[in-house]
Amino acid sequence: MVEVGLFDLLRRRGKGGRANGGLRGATDADTRHLDEWAATRRGVEAYVEPRTTVTETTVVLVAHDGEWTRRRIGSLGTAQQFGRKRSIPVYEVAKTGYPKRMREYTERQRILRRRQQTERDSQG
Repeated sequence: MVEVGLFDLLRRRGKGGRANGGLRGATDADTRHLDEWAATRRGVEAYVEPRTTVTETTVVLVAHDGEWTRRRIGSLGTAQQFGRKRSIPVYEVAKTGYPKRMREYTERQRILRRRQQTERDSQG
């Protein structure tokens, strides 16, 4: 039997040399997703979520109808550059909160998923 201590687990390294469970930084794929998403919607605004102990800095893009997407962005400065380049307003979610239309969109999607599940359950 091999004994492994708590600190041994924390010292182990995962892919890319970062500790298992460590923060992943923003990738080119994240930026491409944000670019493509913003280009195919109108009225897009960006809401930056601060880095936490478990999550890197992220940005939530919210369209005019409340549809939204979230990806890692790296930093507030990077999010501001992203917004300037695309003429998208950038807000700090800790200061402004999320827009009401985002919450309403999420609730509409939840209702639609429940209805679809109910329909599937009644058919089978």
